[in-house]
Amino acid sequence: MTNKLKRVVITGMGAITPIGNSVDELWGNIVLGKNGVDMITKFDTSNFKTKFAAEVKGFIATDYFKKSEVRKYDLFTQYAVAAADEAVKNANLKFENLNANRIGVIWGSGNGGMMTMQNEVENFFKGNKSPRFNPHFISKTIADIPSGVISIRYGLRGLNFSTVSACASSNTAICDAFNYIRWGKADIIITGGSEAAINESCIGGFNAARALSTNNENPQTACKPFDITRDGFVLGEGAGALVLESLDSALSRGANIIAEMAGAGMAADAYHLTSSHPQGEGAYLGMLDALNDAEIEASEIDYINAHATSTTLGDDSEMKAIMRVFHQPKTLHISSTKSMTGHLLGAAGAVEAIITTKAIQKNVVPPTINTTEVVPEWKEQFNLTIQKAQAKNITYAMSNTFGFGGHIATAIFKKYDPNELLLK
Repeated sequence: MTNKLKRVVITGMGAITPIGNSVDELWGNIVLGKNGVDMITKFDTSNFKTKFAAEVKGFIATDYFKKSEVRKYDLFTQYAVAAADEAVKNANLKFENLNANRIGVIWGSGNGGMMTMQNEVENFFKGNKSPRFNPHFISKTIADIPSGVISIRYGLRGLNFSTVSACASSNTAICDAFNYIRWGKADIIITGGSEAAINESCIGGFNAARALSTNNENPQTACKPFDITRDGFVLGEGAGALVLESLDSALSRGANIIAEMAGAGMAADAYHLTSSHPQGEGAYLGMLDALNDAEIEASEIDYINAHATSTTLGDDSEMKAIMRVFHQPKTLHISSTKSMTGHLLGAAGAVEAIITTKAIQKNVVPPTINTTEVVPEWKEQFNLTIQKAQAKNITYAMSNTFGFGGHIATAIFKKYDPNELLLK
């Protein structure tokens, strides 16, 4: 390892989401402003305050696993492997020609195998407390299993671990992967996050915390970030995977470079277990850290994929932080793609990193749908890209994620310019 930091690029991506089970399908529906929210089909919601969510549709586990393997893995691991498979194929990784000791996996999940946990505990009490647990119970529930399964699947022996920082989990994983590669600890890292939390425990728990929208009469418009009438987030599920790679490695194997990762910032609100700091202190510090890390000015950011979950306090604190960082950001485009995908909790950062990267690649700002009554001062201060995608040349873009516990993670991506090699 030399003291000089390596440049890090994105060479592959994969996605399982409520609006598409591939990156191309996801991006196509993002541009169209497709809504992934509908009534919950996974369980009977009769006794629940919230009866809707953004479920993944059409996912078939046996497309990725042998039938005998499916029972070994919770749905959040199944989503992870499916997204990773697409990313690996997209990156054209031929592991037999690469040094597996230099390839790692860093994965994020905020909740782990919640469905398995719920089902096994239910069965325990229904069975007169007879301890006949599934032999895969522990390995299905713990949050680190996707990174292990992905490494085993491909025989990758490089660094391997998982991050848990609530809704910032997968963005934290991406930031960690970025750092380990530029420090020279790995050549390639498969990173991202997954979540499968649409179940009785999570819906009930978030309802008790008064975090979810309860707009059961109009569920498809319930997630409306920046809107005066927003009343909580909409729970989503799925996974996003990215192949991060040192520029040297990508060039040596002739990889298709999608974009470059330019900076990573992390901080903490240090304020409350579940509420954002009223002035967005952690968000402010995280964005500043990312900008300093990328060695760019705030004015160079063309687009922000905001965390903006459609909660009253959360959106407010993030907008205050953005104003503090960017001062007069009217020309800066901002949008919340959670208005389409719902909030994927620990997987949100990975899916939004993919969306942000595609925005750079395609020079298109994704829309914020559903929002009709923007908070007046925000309407004056920000370009929130309401209802329709907008064409815009994007060189640098930022993706924010914040989690319960005050966790902050911000990633900055940039358009890859091969001519920069000639200048260095």
